[in-house]
Amino acid sequence: MRIGRIGLLGAALVALALPALGQTTPVTPNKPSPALAKPGPATVSRPAASTSSPAVDINSASAADLDKLPGIGKSRADAIIKNRPYKGKDELLSRHIIPPNVYNGIKDKIIAKQG
Repeated sequence: MRIGRIGLLGAALVALALPALGQTTPVTPNKPSPALAKPGPATVSRPAASTSSPAVDINSASAADLDKLPGIGKSRADAIIKNRPYKGKDELLSRHIIPPNVYNGIKDKIIAKQG
């Protein structure tokens, strides 16, 4: 009779433990993300074009210089010139001179010198 009770108690414990076992997630090895992987010969990064050319000062650049920036055409270059001076390059966004996607493309290529 004692063995029956131990067996019944064991079966009850197993029944209580089964839901907890079903909730565990399987462990799989993680693959390194591409950003953390060491670059091989095919993924060697090149320096950005902005490091080879000086930044364009939005307070003094000509319309032709501004027009060379990606996403800035003649009309946006004219708008930049018309709204000078700028205390910081981020004023192109706060004054709604150019849209955010264009600003994100040129923010590393421009400066706003004071003076």
